[in-house]
Amino acid sequence: METQDDKGGWKALVRSREDVEKSRHIPVTPQTQSPAYKLAIDDKDFLYREELRPVRLQLELLKPEMLLQERGIRSTVVMFGGARIPEPGKEAWAAHNEEQKQNLEANSRYYEEAREFARLVSQYSASTYFREMIIVTGGGPGVMEAGNRGADDVGAPSIGLNIVLPHEQAPNAFVTPGLCFNFHYFAIRKMHFLMRAKAVAVFPGGFGTLDEMFESLTLIQTKRMEPMPFLLFGREFWSKVINFPMLAEQGTISPEDLSLFHHIDTAQEGWDIVRAHYAL
Repeated sequence: METQDDKGGWKALVRSREDVEKSRHIPVTPQTQSPAYKLAIDDKDFLYREELRPVRLQLELLKPEMLLQERGIRSTVVMFGGARIPEPGKEAWAAHNEEQKQNLEANSRYYEEAREFARLVSQYSASTYFREMIIVTGGGPGVMEAGNRGADDVGAPSIGLNIVLPHEQAPNAFVTPGLCFNFHYFAIRKMHFLMRAKAVAVFPGGFGTLDEMFESLTLIQTKRMEPMPFLLFGREFWSKVINFPMLAEQGTISPEDLSLFHHIDTAQEGWDIVRAHYAL
């Protein structure tokens, strides 16, 4: 049902578009050809100025937030993981030598676990009319693709939060088109990952995955974010990459901080932890 606010907002949108269009069909004079004459909302050179960064940050925060609200999405399950991990049976595309190739292809089992975990979460999400626990990934290849693909397997929507990188990254084919966003600012993208999060699943990955993992853990540790199921998929991988007990032994984290996350290996283990935490 359309409300008065909806009508007012729609009228304002129409007026703004009409004004922009009118401003483009004007007599050519020295005054109208000056950049100063352009409407601010239609002046990209102005919007790209350094002084307008706060406005661009706000726009990048608002656009996905408004679209997610319009879809009625209240909570998400976040999936982080490496872009280089291939689907089982496919060749690793990012290996620099034979050892890396073999390791990446061995880690392809995490692609299947990520896909299955997303399926399990999305099957529950269907019972909420896809308002709760929507899968959200970084929108790229590897583990991210597996997460979006698992949701797609059961007919569920999923979110992709892509970002502009030096090497062009296209969204994977399984992100729901209307929930596929692109970011310039890493900080705003990270905010959107966690603003609705009810659980975080972290699969093997590189610098980006580690960055996202530690920032999320820090927010929980410092109570800036509610405690939630925090799942580290791959006991062997994480025990070799990060010596968490050593951090506690050295006193740089508290012993109780080791309880902020769970080491697991399978999708079912992960989903059981989420279900138990929320008594689903």
